[in-house]
Amino acid sequence: MMRITGNHVVSTTMGEPVQAFVPNPLPPADPVLDANSFNELNRLAELALARLSGVTGLVPSVDWLLYSAIRKEALLTSQIEGTQATLTDLFDEEAGLAVSNTDDVEEVSNYLRAFRLVQDKLRDPAGLPISVRLLCEAHRLLLDGARGAGKQPGELRRSQNWIGGTRPGNAVFVPPPAEKVAGLLANLERFIHDERTELPPLVRVALVHAQFETIHPFLDGNGRIGRLLIAALLEHWGLLSEPLMYLSGYLKQHQTAYCRLLSSVRSEGDWEAWVAFFLEGVAVAASDAERGIVAVASLIATDRRRLLQAPKATPASYRLFELLPMMPRFTIEKVRQRLETSFPTATAAVRILEDQGIVTELTGQKKNRSYSYQPYIDLLTQ
Repeated sequence: MMRITGNHVVSTTMGEPVQAFVPNPLPPADPVLDANSFNELNRLAELALARLSGVTGLVPSVDWLLYSAIRKEALLTSQIEGTQATLTDLFDEEAGLAVSNTDDVEEVSNYLRAFRLVQDKLRDPAGLPISVRLLCEAHRLLLDGARGAGKQPGELRRSQNWIGGTRPGNAVFVPPPAEKVAGLLANLERFIHDERTELPPLVRVALVHAQFETIHPFLDGNGRIGRLLIAALLEHWGLLSEPLMYLSGYLKQHQTAYCRLLSSVRSEGDWEAWVAFFLEGVAVAASDAERGIVAVASLIATDRRRLLQAPKATPASYRLFELLPMMPRFTIEKVRQRLETSFPTATAAVRILEDQGIVTELTGQKKNRSYSYQPYIDLLTQ
Protein backbone atom coordinates (compact mmCIF):
# COMPACT_ATOMS: atom_id res chain seq x y z
CA MET A 1 0.00 0.00 0.00
CA MET A 2 1.31 3.43 -0.94
CA ARG A 3 1.62 5.85 1.97
CA ILE A 4 1.01 9.60 1.62
CA THR A 5 3.99 11.34 3.28
CA GLY A 6 3.08 14.93 2.52
CA ASN A 7 1.29 17.27 0.16
CA HIS A 8 2.25 19.66 -2.62
CA VAL A 9 1.59 23.38 -2.50
CA VAL A 10 2.16 25.92 -5.25
CA SER A 11 5.15 28.16 -4.59
CA THR A 12 6.54 30.80 -6.93
CA THR A 13 10.25 31.31 -7.31
CA MET A 14 12.21 33.17 -9.99
CA GLY A 15 8.83 33.95 -11.60
CA GLU A 16 7.95 30.27 -12.01
CA PRO A 17 5.11 28.49 -10.18
CA VAL A 18 6.39 25.16 -8.80
CA GLN A 19 4.93 22.26 -6.81
CA ALA A 20 6.74 22.44 -3.45
CA PHE A 21 6.53 19.36 -1.20
CA VAL A 22 5.48 19.77 2.45
CA PRO A 23 6.17 16.59 4.47
CA ASN A 24 3.82 15.24 7.12
CA PRO A 25 5.17 15.19 10.68
CA LEU A 26 7.03 12.09 11.92
CA PRO A 27 6.50 9.27 12.65
CA PRO A 28 5.08 7.80 9.42
CA ALA A 29 1.34 7.04 9.53
CA ASP A 30 -1.39 5.46 7.37
CA PRO A 31 0.03 2.84 7.70
CA VAL A 32 2.36 3.25 10.68
CA LEU A 33 5.92 2.01 10.29
CA ASP A 34 6.22 -1.63 11.33
CA ALA A 35 9.32 -1.57 13.56
CA ASN A 36 9.22 -5.38 13.88
CA SER A 37 10.10 -5.73 10.20
CA PHE A 38 13.48 -4.14 10.99
CA ASN A 39 14.28 -6.26 14.06
CA GLU A 40 17.11 -8.24 12.47
CA LEU A 41 18.65 -5.33 10.55
CA ASN A 42 18.43 -3.16 13.67
CA ARG A 43 20.01 -5.90 15.83
CA LEU A 44 22.94 -6.29 13.41
CA ALA A 45 23.49 -2.53 13.22
CA GLU A 46 23.40 -2.11 17.01
CA LEU A 47 25.75 -5.10 17.41
CA ALA A 48 28.21 -3.57 14.90
CA LEU A 49 28.16 -0.29 16.86
CA ALA A 50 28.76 -2.15 20.14
CA ARG A 51 31.71 -4.04 18.61
CA LEU A 52 33.12 -0.76 17.32
CA SER A 53 32.94 0.75 20.81
CA GLY A 54 34.64 -2.37 22.15
CA VAL A 55 37.80 -2.16 20.04
CA THR A 56 38.78 1.29 21.29
CA GLY A 57 40.76 -0.41 24.05
CA LEU A 58 43.24 -1.69 21.46
CA VAL A 59 45.03 1.66 21.35
CA PRO A 60 46.47 3.71 24.23
CA SER A 61 44.49 6.83 23.35
CA VAL A 62 40.96 7.06 21.99
CA ASP A 63 41.92 10.57 20.83
CA TRP A 64 44.11 8.96 18.15
CA LEU A 65 41.08 7.17 16.74
CA LEU A 66 38.84 10.22 16.98
CA TYR A 67 41.42 12.38 15.20
CA SER A 68 41.28 10.24 12.08
CA ALA A 69 37.61 9.18 12.24
CA ILE A 70 36.26 12.72 12.53
CA ARG A 71 38.52 13.90 9.69
CA LYS A 72 37.40 11.03 7.45
CA GLU A 73 33.76 11.89 8.12
CA ALA A 74 34.44 15.59 7.47
CA LEU A 75 36.20 14.77 4.23
CA LEU A 76 33.70 12.22 2.92
CA THR A 77 30.60 14.27 3.78
CA SER A 78 32.20 17.22 1.92
CA GLN A 79 33.13 15.01 -1.06
CA ILE A 80 29.45 14.01 -1.44
CA GLU A 81 28.85 17.72 -2.14
CA GLY A 82 31.66 17.84 -4.71
CA THR A 83 34.61 18.99 -2.58
CA GLN A 84 37.89 17.73 -4.08
CA ALA A 85 40.13 17.90 -0.98
CA THR A 86 41.94 14.75 0.20
CA LEU A 87 42.89 13.51 3.65
CA THR A 88 46.55 14.33 2.89
CA ASP A 89 45.51 17.92 2.03
CA LEU A 90 43.90 18.16 5.45
CA PHE A 91 46.97 16.78 7.24
CA ASP A 92 49.24 19.14 5.25
CA GLU A 93 47.13 22.15 6.11
CA GLU A 94 47.24 21.26 9.81
CA ALA A 95 51.04 20.85 9.56
CA GLY A 96 51.35 24.34 8.09
CA LEU A 97 52.39 22.99 4.68
CA ALA A 98 51.21 24.48 1.38
CA VAL A 99 48.02 23.04 -0.12
CA SER A 100 46.72 23.83 -3.61
CA ASN A 101 42.94 23.69 -3.16
CA THR A 102 42.67 25.93 -0.11
CA ASP A 103 38.93 26.63 -0.54
CA ASP A 104 38.10 22.91 -0.49
CA VAL A 105 40.30 22.33 2.57
CA GLU A 106 38.61 25.30 4.26
CA GLU A 107 35.20 23.67 3.69
CA VAL A 108 36.37 20.43 5.32
CA SER A 109 37.96 22.36 8.21
CA ASN A 110 34.69 24.26 8.68
CA TYR A 111 32.83 20.96 8.98
CA LEU A 112 35.29 19.89 11.69
CA ARG A 113 34.63 23.11 13.60
CA ALA A 114 30.85 22.67 13.26
CA PHE A 115 31.14 19.05 14.41
CA ARG A 116 33.17 20.02 17.49
CA LEU A 117 30.71 22.79 18.36
CA VAL A 118 27.76 20.37 18.32
CA GLN A 119 29.67 17.78 20.35
CA ASP A 120 30.78 20.35 22.95
CA LYS A 121 27.28 21.82 23.33
CA LEU A 122 25.69 18.38 23.73
CA ARG A 123 28.26 17.27 26.34
CA ASP A 124 28.11 20.50 28.34
CA PRO A 125 25.42 20.30 31.07
CA ALA A 126 24.73 23.98 30.41
CA GLY A 127 24.91 23.57 26.62
CA LEU A 128 22.20 23.28 24.01
CA PRO A 129 20.19 20.10 23.34
CA ILE A 130 19.69 18.86 19.78
CA SER A 131 17.59 21.70 18.43
CA VAL A 132 17.06 24.06 15.52
CA ARG A 133 19.16 26.66 17.36
CA LEU A 134 22.10 24.25 17.69
CA LEU A 135 21.91 23.30 14.00
CA CYS A 136 21.87 27.00 13.04
CA GLU A 137 25.00 27.61 15.13
CA ALA A 138 26.70 24.65 13.41
CA HIS A 139 25.57 25.99 10.02
CA ARG A 140 27.13 29.38 10.76
CA LEU A 141 30.53 27.71 11.24
CA LEU A 142 30.07 25.39 8.26
CA LEU A 143 29.52 28.28 5.83
CA ASP A 144 32.11 30.59 7.38
CA GLY A 145 34.35 31.84 4.57
CA ALA A 146 34.40 32.89 0.95
CA ARG A 147 32.09 30.29 -0.60
CA GLY A 148 29.34 30.46 2.01
CA ALA A 149 29.18 34.20 2.62
CA GLY A 150 26.11 34.81 0.43
CA LYS A 151 24.19 31.74 1.61
CA GLN A 152 22.80 33.13 4.89
CA PRO A 153 25.15 31.28 7.30
CA GLY A 154 23.38 30.31 10.51
CA GLU A 155 19.93 31.32 9.25
CA LEU A 156 16.94 29.37 8.00
CA ARG A 157 16.29 30.16 4.36
CA ARG A 158 13.92 32.98 3.52
CA SER A 159 13.42 31.98 -0.11
CA GLN A 160 12.37 28.92 -2.11
CA ASN A 161 15.17 26.52 -3.04
CA TRP A 162 15.22 23.47 -5.31
CA ILE A 163 17.34 20.37 -5.89
CA GLY A 164 18.62 19.27 -9.30
CA GLY A 165 17.72 20.83 -12.62
CA THR A 166 18.81 24.14 -14.07
CA ARG A 167 15.87 26.16 -12.77
CA PRO A 168 12.88 25.67 -10.43
CA GLY A 169 10.60 24.49 -13.27
CA ASN A 170 12.71 21.43 -14.13
CA ALA A 171 13.97 20.65 -10.62
CA VAL A 172 14.22 17.05 -9.42
CA PHE A 173 12.73 18.08 -6.07
CA VAL A 174 11.30 21.30 -4.63
CA PRO A 175 11.40 21.46 -0.79
CA PRO A 176 8.70 23.24 1.23
CA PRO A 177 8.18 27.00 0.89
CA ALA A 178 10.33 29.13 3.21
CA GLU A 179 7.41 30.16 5.42
CA LYS A 180 6.75 26.50 6.30
CA VAL A 181 10.34 25.68 7.34
CA ALA A 182 10.29 26.87 10.98
CA GLY A 183 7.08 24.95 11.77
CA LEU A 184 8.33 21.78 10.10
CA LEU A 185 11.60 21.93 12.05
CA ALA A 186 9.67 22.49 15.29
CA ASN A 187 7.73 19.27 14.55
CA LEU A 188 11.01 17.46 13.88
CA GLU A 189 12.49 18.72 17.15
CA ARG A 190 9.41 17.45 19.01
CA PHE A 191 9.82 14.01 17.42
CA ILE A 192 13.49 13.87 18.46
CA HIS A 193 12.63 14.60 22.09
CA ASP A 194 9.42 12.54 22.28
CA GLU A 195 10.20 9.74 24.74
CA ARG A 196 6.89 7.92 24.22
CA THR A 197 7.83 6.44 20.86
CA GLU A 198 8.51 2.70 20.69
CA LEU A 199 10.62 2.92 17.54
CA PRO A 200 14.26 1.78 18.05
CA PRO A 201 16.75 4.67 18.19
CA LEU A 202 18.52 3.79 14.91
CA VAL A 203 15.19 3.71 13.07
CA ARG A 204 14.44 7.14 14.51
CA VAL A 205 17.84 8.44 13.32
CA ALA A 206 17.00 7.22 9.81
CA LEU A 207 13.61 8.97 9.90
CA VAL A 208 15.07 12.24 11.23
CA HIS A 209 17.80 12.39 8.60
CA ALA A 210 15.37 11.85 5.72
CA GLN A 211 12.91 14.40 7.11
CA PHE A 212 15.66 17.00 7.57
CA GLU A 213 16.84 16.53 3.98
CA THR A 214 13.25 16.86 2.74
CA ILE A 215 12.74 20.12 4.65
CA HIS A 216 16.11 21.41 3.29
CA PRO A 217 16.01 24.37 5.70
CA PHE A 218 19.17 26.18 4.55
CA LEU A 219 20.24 27.73 1.26
CA ASP A 220 23.40 25.61 1.31
CA GLY A 221 25.00 22.90 3.45
CA ASN A 222 21.82 20.86 4.07
CA GLY A 223 23.47 17.53 3.24
CA ARG A 224 26.43 18.13 5.55
CA ILE A 225 24.31 19.40 8.45
CA GLY A 226 21.89 16.48 7.95
CA ARG A 227 24.75 13.98 8.17
CA LEU A 228 26.24 15.81 11.16
CA LEU A 229 22.81 15.39 12.79
CA ILE A 230 23.17 11.59 12.36
CA ALA A 231 26.41 11.61 14.40
CA ALA A 232 24.83 13.84 17.05
CA LEU A 233 21.80 11.57 17.41
CA LEU A 234 23.94 8.41 17.68
CA GLU A 235 25.58 9.94 20.75
CA HIS A 236 22.38 11.54 22.08
CA TRP A 237 20.57 8.18 22.07
CA GLY A 238 23.54 6.27 23.53
CA LEU A 239 24.32 4.22 20.42
CA LEU A 240 27.96 5.32 20.13
CA SER A 241 29.76 7.19 22.91
CA GLU A 242 32.44 8.57 20.56
CA PRO A 243 32.06 9.49 16.85
CA LEU A 244 34.24 6.66 15.54
CA MET A 245 32.05 5.78 12.55
CA TYR A 246 32.18 7.65 9.24
CA LEU A 247 28.78 6.83 7.72
CA SER A 248 29.35 9.32 4.90
CA GLY A 249 31.76 6.82 3.35
CA TYR A 250 28.91 4.34 2.86
CA LEU A 251 26.53 7.08 1.65
CA LYS A 252 29.15 8.35 -0.83
CA GLN A 253 29.77 4.82 -2.13
CA HIS A 254 26.02 4.30 -2.60
CA GLN A 255 25.18 7.89 -3.49
CA THR A 256 22.72 7.00 -6.27
CA ALA A 257 20.72 4.68 -4.00
CA TYR A 258 20.94 7.25 -1.17
CA CYS A 259 19.29 9.94 -3.33
CA ARG A 260 16.81 7.53 -4.97
CA LEU A 261 15.54 6.14 -1.65
CA LEU A 262 15.13 9.60 -0.11
CA SER A 263 13.14 10.53 -3.22
CA SER A 264 10.93 7.44 -2.97
CA VAL A 265 10.02 8.40 0.61
CA ARG A 266 8.52 11.61 -0.78
CA SER A 267 6.97 10.22 -3.94
CA GLU A 268 5.75 6.79 -2.79
CA GLY A 269 5.87 6.95 1.00
CA ASP A 270 8.40 4.12 1.00
CA TRP A 271 9.92 4.69 4.42
CA GLU A 272 10.64 0.95 4.77
CA ALA A 273 13.20 0.78 1.93
CA TRP A 274 14.98 3.90 3.20
CA VAL A 275 15.18 2.65 6.80
CA ALA A 276 16.46 -0.77 5.66
CA PHE A 277 19.17 0.93 3.55
CA PHE A 278 20.16 3.15 6.47
CA LEU A 279 20.41 0.27 8.95
CA GLU A 280 22.52 -1.74 6.50
CA GLY A 281 24.74 1.31 6.04
CA VAL A 282 25.30 1.67 9.79
CA ALA A 283 26.25 -2.02 10.09
CA VAL A 284 28.70 -1.80 7.17
CA ALA A 285 30.22 1.54 8.24
CA ALA A 286 30.67 0.39 11.86
CA SER A 287 32.34 -2.86 10.72
CA ASP A 288 34.62 -0.91 8.34
CA ALA A 289 35.60 1.45 11.17
CA GLU A 290 36.27 -1.51 13.48
CA ARG A 291 38.57 -3.14 10.90
CA GLY A 292 40.35 0.18 10.42
CA ILE A 293 40.98 0.53 14.16
CA VAL A 294 42.42 -2.98 14.36
CA ALA A 295 44.75 -2.23 11.41
CA VAL A 296 45.89 1.09 12.89
CA ALA A 297 46.44 -0.47 16.32
CA SER A 298 48.54 -3.23 14.74
CA LEU A 299 50.68 -0.75 12.73
CA ILE A 300 51.33 1.50 15.73
CA ALA A 301 52.20 -1.45 17.99
CA THR A 302 54.68 -2.80 15.41
CA ASP A 303 56.34 0.59 14.90
CA ARG A 304 56.49 1.23 18.65
CA ARG A 305 58.30 -2.10 19.18
CA ARG A 306 60.75 -1.19 16.43
CA LEU A 307 61.49 2.16 18.11
CA LEU A 308 61.85 0.64 21.61
CA GLN A 309 64.43 -1.80 20.23
CA ALA A 310 66.43 0.95 18.48
CA PRO A 311 69.75 1.46 20.30
CA LYS A 312 69.82 5.22 19.63
CA ALA A 313 66.20 5.96 20.63
CA THR A 314 65.79 8.91 23.00
CA PRO A 315 62.96 10.15 25.26
CA ALA A 316 62.27 12.87 22.67
CA SER A 317 61.91 10.27 19.88
CA TYR A 318 59.45 8.27 22.03
CA ARG A 319 57.39 11.39 22.70
CA LEU A 320 57.41 12.28 19.01
CA PHE A 321 56.22 8.80 18.07
CA GLU A 322 53.24 9.13 20.42
CA LEU A 323 52.28 12.36 18.60
CA LEU A 324 52.34 10.83 15.10
CA PRO A 325 48.74 9.48 14.97
CA MET A 326 47.50 13.07 15.50
CA MET A 327 50.31 14.71 13.50
CA PRO A 328 50.94 12.40 10.53
CA ARG A 329 52.53 15.18 8.42
CA PHE A 330 54.97 17.56 10.09
CA THR A 331 58.04 19.79 9.92
CA ILE A 332 60.90 19.88 12.40
CA GLU A 333 59.65 23.28 13.57
CA LYS A 334 56.25 21.72 14.32
CA VAL A 335 58.00 18.96 16.32
CA ARG A 336 60.05 21.57 18.20
CA GLN A 337 56.85 23.40 19.17
CA ARG A 338 54.91 20.28 20.16
CA LEU A 339 57.77 18.80 22.19
CA GLU A 340 58.64 22.22 23.63
CA THR A 341 62.30 21.49 23.03
CA SER A 342 65.29 22.84 21.09
CA PHE A 343 65.69 22.60 17.33
CA PRO A 344 68.67 20.18 17.56
CA THR A 345 66.73 17.86 19.91
CA ALA A 346 63.70 17.93 17.59
CA THR A 347 65.94 17.25 14.56
CA ALA A 348 67.59 14.30 16.32
CA ALA A 349 64.21 12.83 17.33
CA VAL A 350 62.93 13.02 13.74
CA ARG A 351 66.14 11.48 12.40
CA ILE A 352 65.79 8.47 14.73
CA LEU A 353 62.28 7.80 13.44
CA GLU A 354 63.48 8.27 9.87
CA ASP A 355 66.40 5.84 10.41
CA GLN A 356 63.93 3.24 11.71
CA GLY A 357 61.80 3.60 8.55
CA ILE A 358 58.83 4.88 10.54
CA VAL A 359 58.64 8.33 8.90
CA THR A 360 59.88 9.47 5.49
CA GLU A 361 61.14 12.86 4.32
CA LEU A 362 59.07 14.32 1.47
CA THR A 363 61.01 17.20 -0.09
CA GLY A 364 64.54 15.90 -0.73
CA GLN A 365 65.79 19.34 0.30
CA LYS A 366 68.43 20.31 2.87
CA LYS A 367 66.20 22.99 4.40
CA ASN A 368 62.47 23.37 5.11
CA ARG A 369 61.99 19.63 5.10
CA SER A 370 58.66 17.97 5.78
CA TYR A 371 57.92 14.44 6.90
CA SER A 372 55.12 11.89 6.68
CA TYR A 373 53.98 8.90 8.72
CA GLN A 374 53.04 7.38 5.38
CA PRO A 375 51.98 3.80 6.30
CA TYR A 376 49.46 5.30 8.74
CA ILE A 377 48.09 7.73 6.14
CA ASP A 378 47.88 4.86 3.61
CA LEU A 379 45.76 2.86 6.06
CA LEU A 380 43.39 5.78 6.63
CA THR A 381 42.91 6.42 2.91
CA GLN A 382 42.07 2.81 1.98
